[in-house]
Amino acid sequence: MTVAVLFARHDSVYKSIPGCDVYDMERDARTWPGGAPVIAHPPCRAWGALRHFAKPRPDEKALAMFAVDQVRRWGGVLEHPAASTLWPFAQLPDVETVDSFGGWTLPIDQDWFGHRAEKRTKLYIVGLSPRDLPPLPFKLEEPSHVVAMSKTRGAGNARITKGHPKWRPECSKAERERTPPDLARWLVDLAIQCRR
Repeated sequence: MTVAVLFARHDSVYKSIPGCDVYDMERDARTWPGGAPVIAHPPCRAWGALRHFAKPRPDEKALAMFAVDQVRRWGGVLEHPAASTLWPFAQLPDVETVDSFGGWTLPIDQDWFGHRAEKRTKLYIVGLSPRDLPPLPFKLEEPSHVVAMSKTRGAGNARITKGHPKWRPECSKAERERTPPDLARWLVDLAIQCRR
């Protein structure tokens, strides 16, 4: 295998991409023996902006730190929401900063890769310099959906409802969790180039 994909969904698109050794919940990423660049999608609900509403398993928060360690050891990329508290907790670098592992942070929007919602995301990359990134797509148009509607529309504090010009439908939970196929292929291309 060329790339290890850790913490994938059971129905992950990575399972259809040649060269990916995919670890979903059944395979348990913690059993991965190492030896290849990593694409890590550790569970984020214990780290995200809505973590106070989340009910993660007792061991779930530690999976993100395991993923950070694997990316630092073998090279590759870790993906998490833009608002993830993992960055300060694990002392991951801010944008335009490189850490002692050679790691750096790239903010992206997943709608650039075909997600129906903007889905702002941070990537922690180790083993590849910014100048060597695969070409990034870029979009300026507004996505058709949102991850979650804001409860208010500003100073009036009235909830945005269907019929309001700023209203857009929400993505399903499964769609929020899935990696768009174009992003998965781009992350594989990126990880293949990462070397430790």
